Amino acid sequence: MIKAPYAANPNKSQGRKHPETAPTDRSEFQRDRDRIIHSTGFRRLEYKTQVFVNHEGDLYRTRLTHSIEVAQIARSVARSLQLDEDLTEAIALAHDLGHTPFGHAGQDALNACMKSFGGFEHNLQSLRVVDVLEKKYADFDGLNLSFETREGILKHCSLKNATKLGDVGERFLHKKHASLEAQLTNVSDQIAYNNHDVDDGLRSGLITIKQLCGIELFAVQYDKVKAKYPRLDEARQIHEIIRRMIGLQVKDLLETSKNNIVAANISSIDDVRNASAELIYSSNAMIEQSKQLKTFLRQNLYYHHKVYRMTRKAHQIISALFTAFFDDTRLLPPEHQAYAREALQREGETGQARIIADYVAGMTDRYAINEHRRLFGYGEVF
Repeated sequence: MIKAPYAANPNKSQGRKHPETAPTDRSEFQRDRDRIIHSTGFRRLEYKTQVFVNHEGDLYRTRLTHSIEVAQIARSVARSLQLDEDLTEAIALAHDLGHTPFGHAGQDALNACMKSFGGFEHNLQSLRVVDVLEKKYADFDGLNLSFETREGILKHCSLKNATKLGDVGERFLHKKHASLEAQLTNVSDQIAYNNHDVDDGLRSGLITIKQLCGIELFAVQYDKVKAKYPRLDEARQIHEIIRRMIGLQVKDLLETSKNNIVAANISSIDDVRNASAELIYSSNAMIEQSKQLKTFLRQNLYYHHKVYRMTRKAHQIISALFTAFFDDTRLLPPEHQAYAREALQREGETGQARIIADYVAGMTDRYAINEHRRLFGYGEVF
């Protein structure tokens, strides 16, 4: 496929931390994607929460299915914009590698535990996973991904953290922008989770079609589907509505972004990086409709008492695990005990806390629940 002159070019990549011989049968970005798919962190996403904890049902989204859905949306738009599809897919598949068990509840709990040690943010943790924590290759720690993929994983970053991150932190310091592939993946993430949380929320029965008919983005498509398919059963009706909602948002994103690229006179990736603002985003009207939907989901699904109860449990589990391991690192598996000792000698308690955060963040929902039960489950057989 012919790519636009402003697309990222794998033959002109800014390279890897550890130089490697260029691949002969695939591009640099394809190599990145393949390494991500074969990583331990990627496999763990199968058992990490999106909204509903893993054991609550087999058909709800997980971090893995969400990442695949983001990749599908992003790659489809990348093709229409003549961007590099492989880079787009690699970023999409890796963007949630640093997520804790139990979704945002787990992140909030771990961030509170790490408050005195630099905090915890899943976006930075995703970069840490691919740069440091994956330990598979003989010549280096991490996956040794290209600069462009690593840059895309790091969606946002404080200036304080940016100073510590070297090459991928520089754009935040110099107020430049990531590639269009990275910008696209970020917006595709938002489209995916909003619409698929609607699907899971309806499937769970925690929100209803009647409630959603007060939301413009849903209501317009609901009326169209009902008019065209008056006898359609509810399950197919929901799928058809959500399919159309995604299609509408993707079309809007594509048209708006094309216009932005033309208006900014973009002709190279350097133009992208030096533009006055990011170029991949939806129209103002669509942004407002998406905000309305997101507000609805926050109030009616994420804070639904059944979801919130699990959120509270998750917070308690993560907090208890971190505190127990920090107070006595001998409770950690031997390999992580060694990492914690080395980090304590090198960086003091801050280093030790980061190793413990790595261990807890890497857990799946099920593993975290079982680990908590093993540590605090009084009266059980050991």
